[in-house]
Amino acid sequence: MLPIEGQGLFHVVTMKQLSVLLLSCLSALVADASAAVNRSLLLSYPSKPRVFVLSDISNEPDDTQSFVRFLLYSNQFQIEGMTAVTSTWLKDKVYPEQISAVVDAYAQVVDNLNQHTSPSSPYPSAEYLHSIVKCGPEVSTPVAVSTRFLLIRTQMYGMEGVGPGKNLSSGAELLLSQLRQPVDEPLWVLGWGGVNVLAETLYYIHDNFNATEAARLRAQLRVYTISDQDDSGLWIREQFPDIFYIASMHGWNQYGLATWAAISGEEYYNFDVGGPDFTKVSAAWLKEHIQIGVYGKEYPDYKYIMEGDTPTFLYLIQNGLGVREQPDYGSWGGRYSLVDLSQQVRYRQYSDAADRVIGQNNRTYASNHAAIWRWRDAYQNDFAARMQWALPVNETKAANHHPVVIVNGHVELSPLFIASTPNATVWLDASGTYDPDHDNLSFRWFQYKEPGSTDWNVGNQIPSLAVTVSGDGRRAQVTIPSEDEVCDGKSFNDSGCWTLHLILEVTDNGVYPLTTYKRVLFEITNSTQAATD
Repeated sequence: MLPIEGQGLFHVVTMKQLSVLLLSCLSALVADASAAVNRSLLLSYPSKPRVFVLSDISNEPDDTQSFVRFLLYSNQFQIEGMTAVTSTWLKDKVYPEQISAVVDAYAQVVDNLNQHTSPSSPYPSAEYLHSIVKCGPEVSTPVAVSTRFLLIRTQMYGMEGVGPGKNLSSGAELLLSQLRQPVDEPLWVLGWGGVNVLAETLYYIHDNFNATEAARLRAQLRVYTISDQDDSGLWIREQFPDIFYIASMHGWNQYGLATWAAISGEEYYNFDVGGPDFTKVSAAWLKEHIQIGVYGKEYPDYKYIMEGDTPTFLYLIQNGLGVREQPDYGSWGGRYSLVDLSQQVRYRQYSDAADRVIGQNNRTYASNHAAIWRWRDAYQNDFAARMQWALPVNETKAANHHPVVIVNGHVELSPLFIASTPNATVWLDASGTYDPDHDNLSFRWFQYKEPGSTDWNVGNQIPSLAVTVSGDGRRAQVTIPSEDEVCDGKSFNDSGCWTLHLILEVTDNGVYPLTTYKRVLFEITNSTQAATD
């Protein structure tokens, strides 16, 4: 027994009573922590990209890994289909049940996840997600067994599943239905394996709709594929060059050359050695920070690299950095530029573009890979923080929520556009920025020179902004370069002046620090235009 002083008297309590007292205090602290966040102050996503995933899940573990992460971001997306498909690595079978297994695990934690998102941007129900799991094209072959025949269903690889006389697969039927919805928001098809479901849909549209309607439906498509993993991607780009299509271009199976490999692949593919920090994509880090709880246990160990398919949806993450209609602007999912600028051909394929980034060894790396690994610390911390959201309140040790960045009153995650003239001084004020958890915030302003230029020597082409920071980083004074520099006529803008990109990166000091960005776009007009306007 222990004596405890109270109001001038000593009371005697047993160790059991003391334990109960401490436990009740701890429970109160946990309850207070869970109630401390005002959910109405969290980031919301009023405009969600429509997403349709094609996955050769179970050919190796990385698709399952990507699905686990993908559903942690499903409050940011309108998911309209998840289809199991073939690829060159999985030619005659598919595993939709593996997608369903991830959804089953998600069903156990979706209520936990909804405690950490804005009421206006909830996570979708597991029931809905199960309803949109489909398969790619298949063929039924009669096989004699004793005195009767059995129909054996085999999945079809690539263009074997596309052409006259073939019925649409369940995946293609759903894709066509979603594409025909009377909405303005484009439909993003994310190719994690082969894309013959998209090919059969396009074939059907070409054969069954008039040219005007077919073109309208194609204009609704946005495609981002993890290289080509069957022969149907090449067929699509040849037949329909007007489709907005992001894909790394390289020799067959030369995946180490692709931008997406930089999600985690520098050791396996041996690129940019010494630049990226491998720590947060290592098996040890994933085991400690990701493979936790009911949901994290669904995340398998990697075989080659971690999550090769994930850049397709990191590109769409709403964090203030990427602009999904502008692949050349750069995002967590990489940076891509048009492979041809001809106005006659109108070939809308985007492929790898390079960033110049200082690595952990203080060397500068100019590579397409750097356009992803430069953001690794942020995207891995974000993943770990969301995995904490999946835990019950009494188990989470590090619930954290994203800073809300406000610059000059602009709170939206879209870019802030500022019209200016050469030599002008512009003040940017981020003092309204806040953290829902009342964490300390750090502010970093930097010019992102690569967007807007197609020149390899971008540093010599894009003029530099002069940025002076004050107020603990919350304010920035920006001086626009001279007219000779910024309006040299080399820009593709009608004005002949460059659009200059300034990024504000705001990071909190949570256990897993979270980052939100604000992209400021300075649209410059020269003095002659300004006088005319």
